[in-house]
Amino acid sequence: MTMEQTSISFDKACIFGAGAIGGWMGAALARAGCQLSAVARGAALQALRTQGLTLVHGEQREHFALRAEQDPAALGVQDLVIISVKAPGMPDVAERIAPLIGPQTVVLTAMNGVPWWFLQGGVDASVRGRQLKAVDPEGRIAQAIPRGQVLGSVVHASCSNDAPGVVRRHFGNSLILGEPLATGPGQPPTPRLAALAQLLQRGGIEAKVSDNIQRDAWYKLWGNMTVNPVSALTGATSDRILGDDLVRGLITRVMLEAKEIGARIGLPINESPEDRHAVTLKLGAFKTSMLQDVEAGKPVELDALVGAVREMGQLCGVDTPFTDALLGLARLQARQKGLMA
Repeated sequence: MTMEQTSISFDKACIFGAGAIGGWMGAALARAGCQLSAVARGAALQALRTQGLTLVHGEQREHFALRAEQDPAALGVQDLVIISVKAPGMPDVAERIAPLIGPQTVVLTAMNGVPWWFLQGGVDASVRGRQLKAVDPEGRIAQAIPRGQVLGSVVHASCSNDAPGVVRRHFGNSLILGEPLATGPGQPPTPRLAALAQLLQRGGIEAKVSDNIQRDAWYKLWGNMTVNPVSALTGATSDRILGDDLVRGLITRVMLEAKEIGARIGLPINESPEDRHAVTLKLGAFKTSMLQDVEAGKPVELDALVGAVREMGQLCGVDTPFTDALLGLARLQARQKGLMA
């Protein structure tokens, strides 16, 4: 009997990576009635154990009880595991996640950039099934997490941590969900996909179902694969980055390279870079997540945001000189600061 032939229930849900986005999603699951738990370490673990999870939006503060453990084995098999760590944390997740996963467990990723499952479906047959060494160099993540049990998501919400265990949602409250192994458009949602979307909707998140989650992830990446590393290099907010003609020109050229890659792997984008710049500028002046990581001395997600795009260019025969230059400079800076191996 397959997972799709059984009744879908998400009674027990665990957040692996209870930071800003994980906390936002965890709050929704708790509202929807899930028995919520989290895998955490350090100050986050202590705060979640003693104070629970707090979600702040405007003047509203909500508190949720949950069980927090450092060792996943203490929590046991879950119905739903949400991975919301940043890409550099995935090798650690792969080593530790096994006790949470049973034969019916759904594993939902809520991550920036290109995840390890990106080429498993939803893309052209010429690259489908290829392993991306930039994000899973030895295939350990794919080995640790059964591919048939993974769902993907694209987050459209801006959240931050006021303190460990305290999440502030700034703007946006939506999530796109999809099956990574889907191979074509127009397919109805699988039972587990529909059930998870309904669960998150009950918890207050605007959850939508996609028939090609790779397409949605690629479109979001198209906008943030450039501004993120440029902000990390310069320390500038988004408005200043796009307000400089020369810098915006560089970003445009990187986006045109990525657009050509997308067209060749079955993920075409119909907009121009200038169209996307206009959307970003409407968000006002903000610090990207990568700039925040640099300022906090945390590892940066360059491989998932830029390195994987360069690798896909190599797979489909697209030259990427501007992407290469941006990646090289940002990688050198990150290594100088000890934020990247």
